[in-house]
Amino acid sequence: MIAFTPFILTLSILAVVFGGAIPQRRSDDPICVGQKTVTVTAPAASSSPVVQPPLGDATQPVSYGNSSLSTSDSSSGFPNISIPPKPYSTAAVSPSSDNAISNSSGYENSLYFTNWGIYGANYQPQSLPASKLTRVYYAFASFGSDGKVASSDPYADLQKHYPTDSWNDVGNNAYGCVKQLYLLKKQNRQLKVILSIGGWNDSPKFPAVASSDTARQTFAQSAVKLVTDWGFDGIDIDWEYPENAAQASDFVKLLGELRKQLDAWTAANAREYHFLLTVASSAGPEHYNVLDLKAADQFLDSWNLMAYDYAGSWDTTSGHQANLFPNPSIPGATKYSTDKAIKDYLAKGVSASKILLGLPTYGRAFDMTAGLGQPFHGVGPGSATLQSPGLWLYKDLPRPGATELYDKTANASYSYDPSSQELISYDNVASARQKGMYLKQKGLAGSFFWEASGDKQGTESLVGALSQELGTMNVRSNLLNYPTSQYVNIQNGMAGA
Repeated sequence: MIAFTPFILTLSILAVVFGGAIPQRRSDDPICVGQKTVTVTAPAASSSPVVQPPLGDATQPVSYGNSSLSTSDSSSGFPNISIPPKPYSTAAVSPSSDNAISNSSGYENSLYFTNWGIYGANYQPQSLPASKLTRVYYAFASFGSDGKVASSDPYADLQKHYPTDSWNDVGNNAYGCVKQLYLLKKQNRQLKVILSIGGWNDSPKFPAVASSDTARQTFAQSAVKLVTDWGFDGIDIDWEYPENAAQASDFVKLLGELRKQLDAWTAANAREYHFLLTVASSAGPEHYNVLDLKAADQFLDSWNLMAYDYAGSWDTTSGHQANLFPNPSIPGATKYSTDKAIKDYLAKGVSASKILLGLPTYGRAFDMTAGLGQPFHGVGPGSATLQSPGLWLYKDLPRPGATELYDKTANASYSYDPSSQELISYDNVASARQKGMYLKQKGLAGSFFWEASGDKQGTESLVGALSQELGTMNVRSNLLNYPTSQYVNIQNGMAGA
């Protein structure tokens, strides 16, 4: 979901070979996924002096710790916005009912989990903070030129044996991440697992498939078969990006066919259940203005707005990679903004209640720079497991010697080291909570993160911070009954597990 340079794109293609948890890019453009922002109080005491930001009154020091923002009422740092009431069900979700349905309008807190993350990053499904999530997006399934959707890594998806897996099971059984995700669903009935199809590497295949009636039908039917074989709860389409009116029309047709096939399966096998259909969508007007957003909206449950990668190595000046608002005093640092993208989506007919605000669990570096909006020279090495220059996992930040700062106009956090002149744009706990407040004020559906292996644990977890800020979560239960699955253990609901 990250906008990579050609060099990074090459590394991303080799992700499984090298075993690195490389964030999957969703656009060669600087616009793709989203980051968040927050105001926080400076620490009461510090063992090191606070470094003043290079651009004076545009920024202020930021620390970990408790946010100074109030989340108990409609007042906030955002003018003329009030938080609408969010109706929800307080009914408990019964873990014993395979098709238990509880209506809820609580918030979504979602996380992309990659099948290549089990290698170099050593991030396994059991590490997912399931109790704090309502959705896990499993990335990525692939597809052929004929439209047939299939596993992109059979070993990671279905074959890897974890310590609790037996080698003596009878019949055709699912193992790997698929089994572990199903077990998480059994233990956390609010958790839906959604199969994400495509990604940057497979996106060039979409135009031909989507333009053919036969290939569209094959795509939809095989995608639904994979979802129901694996015991998942829906489909996410990551096409980066439709480039013209014809492709935009085909995109809508593809979504319509997927909705039709998903509903056909539930009508025959789980009449009261609703499979989710979502898309990863750009925050760049050069991409979303191509789409017929209103036509697509009728088929979708969520738009996963990739509100990050606004700045990076492709630029000539340093900038915020996921700011909420523009900062007119530093125009070179805020060429894009999340707020503008959301306003445009709403104006074009997208339902606010379907938008998930995306946040990154990584930062983008700018080396040898005097500050925001200033020229830079290089981006540095980045985190070792990413093998992508200039990309730092959130859990590796801030870097030693750096001070976290906050641009209160743009609502964006970053760090700066005056000795090395390294600036890194990323979200921290404080900015995550601010974005949570923002999405509530806007009446959005919730949030998602790209991707699981980059987050910290405990009180510094971004996923945890959003869960706490959002409060009421959507407790609509998942599905556990898949009578048509080809895998014995999924068909029998992992009996005894």
